[in-house]
Amino acid sequence: MAAATSSFSPALTAPPSSSSAAASKTYAAPSSLGFSSAVSKSLHPLRARATRAATNGSALGARMVSVPAIKTPLSLDFETSVFNKEKINLAGHDEYIVRGGRDLFHLLPDAFKGIKQIGVIGWGSQGPAQAQNLRDSLAEAKSDIVVKIGLRKGSRSFNEARAVGFTEESGTLGDIWETVSSSDLVLLLISDSAQADNYEKIFSHMKPNSILGLSHGFLLGHLQSVGLDFPKNISVIAVCPKGMGPSVRRLYVQGKEINGAGINSSFAVHQDVDGRATDVALGWSVALGSPFSFVTTLEQEYKSDIFGERGILLGAVHGIVESLFRRYTDSGMSEDSAYKNTVECVTGIVSRTISTKGMLEIYNSLSEADKKEFEAAYSASYYPCMDILYECYEDVASGSEIRSVVLAGRRFYEKDGLPAFPMGKIDQTRMWKVGERVRATRPVGDLGPLHPFTAGVFVALMMAQIEVLRKKGHSYSEIINESVIESVDSLNPFMHARGVSFMVDNCSTTARLGSRKWAPRFDYILTQQALVAVDNGTPINQDLISNFLSDPVHGAIEVCAQLRPTVDISVPADADFVRPELRSSN
Repeated sequence: MAAATSSFSPALTAPPSSSSAAASKTYAAPSSLGFSSAVSKSLHPLRARATRAATNGSALGARMVSVPAIKTPLSLDFETSVFNKEKINLAGHDEYIVRGGRDLFHLLPDAFKGIKQIGVIGWGSQGPAQAQNLRDSLAEAKSDIVVKIGLRKGSRSFNEARAVGFTEESGTLGDIWETVSSSDLVLLLISDSAQADNYEKIFSHMKPNSILGLSHGFLLGHLQSVGLDFPKNISVIAVCPKGMGPSVRRLYVQGKEINGAGINSSFAVHQDVDGRATDVALGWSVALGSPFSFVTTLEQEYKSDIFGERGILLGAVHGIVESLFRRYTDSGMSEDSAYKNTVECVTGIVSRTISTKGMLEIYNSLSEADKKEFEAAYSASYYPCMDILYECYEDVASGSEIRSVVLAGRRFYEKDGLPAFPMGKIDQTRMWKVGERVRATRPVGDLGPLHPFTAGVFVALMMAQIEVLRKKGHSYSEIINESVIESVDSLNPFMHARGVSFMVDNCSTTARLGSRKWAPRFDYILTQQALVAVDNGTPINQDLISNFLSDPVHGAIEVCAQLRPTVDISVPADADFVRPELRSSN
């Protein structure tokens, strides 16, 4: 998935110990998570502590203390002859970006030199948004490049595309295979499982020296898992908006008045046959309205993205609010209050505060008594969350999770004499029916209560995900966009407007599958380990709290905050954000 813009304000202030100067002093640290590294002197090193809990194999039994990066982040650079490349420093690491803006649209013809037609294949989550943004940006640039939608014969999405101005008569709508064959840049935006099942035919229809554009690295992961790679006579690039398709379009439209509010994107050049790939990728990102584009690799993108949507972006949020809702109602809280203090708290006030002022403000805004409750929740939840996140990342990196998605997609249809098993919906259970009732009477602009225990669990999850990605060598740009910005600025506002269950039932196929698989794992481990630890009076791990307060990621988020326009995504309660292919079932 990918992250919208919202109003991050440069108000984050990290303690002096997290300064870049302090972060530059390093020493050898004990190994953890299978890696050795150097870490900041301002944070406590990972160390095992002998405890009775350690004998039961639980995440709490590890009793370790978090540290920053175990693996040095990739040093990624690129050259562009069209756009201005800028260097930024995030937590002591130099990274390179390109700022977007509508004032750069006049450069698009140069970036897309040699391209006469852009084929957008698919009309799911990203297809409608990207096709319309590209068409509108190129029109503003007075370019004659054609943006054409390619769909399979008989698809009901033809009517959806016609409704927003793509037509057969104008040459902007047609058959998928004819569109692939005639396009110079093919944006493959069909579902991940469909890509895995159709890539050979797609490759065979592409023109030599044409460019394959992806908005997710899933296909690379699938090809690697079966020992294959892309054809060597085409270029392969990626532009990956850090938010779902409706966010990409909505923020582009909102940004027309302020020079390009939109969603940040990562970009990657996996294969470049003629030297054009980088500028084409950057042109594509700018045309989508990305406030800034940061470089990654296709492999790092799919690892962080598939992992992220199973973590804080969707699956883990689903799991933790289910767990906490039961806890609060079991303790005597009314159903409506329990919903407000779990879902509304996370998707409303907690997300808005992180977006505008950072994670530290959540803690600093609490009373002394509430800080203790936050600390208890954070301390008890951090390692159980990391336990599942660590396993999930390795399942993605090994190809196991990718194979699971491909196989699940095939089970959507009758096969081997067995019936079809499409995904069901989750929105009919008690918690989500309560949510409908709460939203029906919620005052406009109500962000819900700031419950210190809920906030502690959510922030612990966010920090644990950041830590796993750092230890696995991801860049800070990717970590912050995948773990913070996409969560609080793109997905959570939609969940606040329509409920977590709505997002679980209407996002991309890969994300929906992942949430259903991993949400119960977060639910169970919190219920069985974290909440039990709190109830048993397990002492708060003060080193964990100290490291949270002094973590250099806070300063890195502040830098990223200054790179976006101050526009909050607007999500009207009656807006239709159901994906076209799911609309008939809703």
